[in-house]
Amino acid sequence: MDHHFRMRLVYLVSIIPLVLLVGCASNNEMKRPFMFKEAKLPAGFPAPGPVGEIIVKEYPAYRLARIQRGEGGVQDNPNVMFRPLFNHIKRNDIPMTAPVEMGYPEKSEPGAGATSMAFLYGAPSWGTSGADTADQRVVVEDVPAMTVVSIGVRGGYTDANFAKAIGKLKAWVQQRADEVRVSGSPRYLAYNSPFVLGFLKYGEVQLPVETVGSADEQGAP
Repeated sequence: MDHHFRMRLVYLVSIIPLVLLVGCASNNEMKRPFMFKEAKLPAGFPAPGPVGEIIVKEYPAYRLARIQRGEGGVQDNPNVMFRPLFNHIKRNDIPMTAPVEMGYPEKSEPGAGATSMAFLYGAPSWGTSGADTADQRVVVEDVPAMTVVSIGVRGGYTDANFAKAIGKLKAWVQQRADEVRVSGSPRYLAYNSPFVLGFLKYGEVQLPVETVGSADEQGAP
């Protein structure tokens, strides 16, 4: 038997149980999403939310290492951003966590893609903030606590999946314009590595929000 054919056959046989598992788990996805857990969440992070359902989530302050696409960062597609970040955590003995954070501009053209990628530190006390001395493109930043509206997404981390999900979140906020407003740029949280097949991947698209009047109240005397 041809070696490559045999390898493909083994692959198909091994993936069938996964397909069946996803099918059986689909009825429970609204409560707890089926997903491959490949790394720990950062300290204090809420659990992944249900697929296809919009919920409000609270995140604690955390630290991340971020790289931008474009001037001052990488000059290629978002996939190229992964390597400098991986090298950064390897040099600094920072354990990998999940999710990986992909940032998008608040107002972007369809198909423009992510403008940044970040690896999240397991705890805010790890490492030192500022540019990586070995690679100035990678910058360690402290992110303040935030409230987001979030929707779980099944499938690959594509611009099309992001656009569909962010559209639902913006519509949700618009329907509650007298209660909440957008307070930051959207992000796509990718929980799975390239080793997980696209249709099995899990992610969350999120939009930071604040209650109407909260920013004004903070600035009031």
